[in-house]
Amino acid sequence: MSAQSPARWTDPDQLDLEERVAAAELAWLSMDVDVQTLRVEIDNFALIHHQLLGPLYARLDELDALVAEAVAVRTGLPEDLRRAAEARRQVEELPDLDALFDSVRERAGESEEAPPPPAAPARVRPGKEAQRIYRDLVRSAHPDLTTDPAEQQRRAAFLARVNEAYAYGDTAALTGLAAEWSTAPEAAPAADSPDRLEWLRRRLEWLTARIAATATEQVRLEQTPMGQLLALAPQDPDRLLEQLAEELLAKAAERQAELERLLGRVS
Repeated sequence: MSAQSPARWTDPDQLDLEERVAAAELAWLSMDVDVQTLRVEIDNFALIHHQLLGPLYARLDELDALVAEAVAVRTGLPEDLRRAAEARRQVEELPDLDALFDSVRERAGESEEAPPPPAAPARVRPGKEAQRIYRDLVRSAHPDLTTDPAEQQRRAAFLARVNEAYAYGDTAALTGLAAEWSTAPEAAPAADSPDRLEWLRRRLEWLTARIAATATEQVRLEQTPMGQLLALAPQDPDRLLEQLAEELLAKAAERQAELERLLGRVS
């Protein structure tokens, strides 16, 4: 009868950290998916909103200007003249709708044309700390340190971000990239490695920061004008747009009737 092998002892602190890291990873990934989905929904909603309602807003602003001008002609009062000039200036300062639609489409990834290359950064001389972090990252993340094609591609993409941060002399960004690289799952020591516990601590710290940043981005998106508008009817945004269009058409009809009355009195 063979003797049973003794069970391997595992540090309770390490077991606790393993569980906390796994829970944090799940929480972050779930939150990140929600935020990315929200961003796409807001972009798409904004595109349709501008396409459908943009011309109605422009028509309403034009009618407001015409009404104000008709009132100014009728009264000749300085205050009415000022209001008419202000209303006309607002109409003239409206952005070009076609250009606005193109911009929204590009942000939503629907433009067929390649996006313009980013502007070259101003020449800077990175500080010593930025130089040190940059050299350490290049030494540890260089694609030639592995023969696996997928890993080479991952490393090359990561170093492209490192090079961009270094080109701007962005020490804070380089510090963040260093933390990301050192805590990535691919850099995890083996479960029985003496370095595993410290890696788990750093991984949990990085995940906690990412969760906080993702939550902040979610709040920012929800508080944008389009985010707040979408929140009014998240299950049926099309119907919301239809209702807004109906309201704008009714307001435009009222302004048109008011303008006709004013013009009739002037004549």
